[in-house]
Amino acid sequence: MADVAVVGGGPAGLSAAQYAAKNDLETITFDTDESWMHKAHLFNYPAVRSISGEEFLTIARGQARDRGAKLYETEVTAIEQTDDGFVLTTDDDEYTAEYVVLATGGDRSLAEDLGCAFTDEDVVDVTVDMETSVENVYATGAMGRAEKWQAVIAAGDGAAAILDILSKEKGEYYHDFDMPSDVPEL
Repeated sequence: MADVAVVGGGPAGLSAAQYAAKNDLETITFDTDESWMHKAHLFNYPAVRSISGEEFLTIARGQARDRGAKLYETEVTAIEQTDDGFVLTTDDDEYTAEYVVLATGGDRSLAEDLGCAFTDEDVVDVTVDMETSVENVYATGAMGRAEKWQAVIAAGDGAAAILDILSKEKGEYYHDFDMPSDVPEL
């Protein structure tokens, strides 16, 4: 059983995958490669002068893989809650995980199928840590916002979800802050 299953491979999902894997959580990520980032060019992302959405995705996927996340290019068609976590179904296989991070953009159908609460604006109701009404399920990026869809916001949502998961796992607030001496050779 994986610790974390991330469903979606845009900025929110890849940020979540990177943070989770970097912090030794077994991480599986599912991506259909249908991100809006394929149409984007980023001029408004801190510390990035200019980058195409395609290049952003390539780099972010590489970072997640380099830190240990497993990336699968397949669609998750169903998620079922079990006594000890979740079963994620694809066309080819089933996977299990203790936590689920949903990062499927404006497609909120998996959250609805899981029974997550929605707001009056018809978006997934999340806490500041991106947790939904279903324990151990997080919804990031456009899933929890009617507006304000930006790559940098979505990436922050993915990081916030994983920091909450890490805090639960460690039994205390977890702060992910790297020092130069912590940087691994990649």
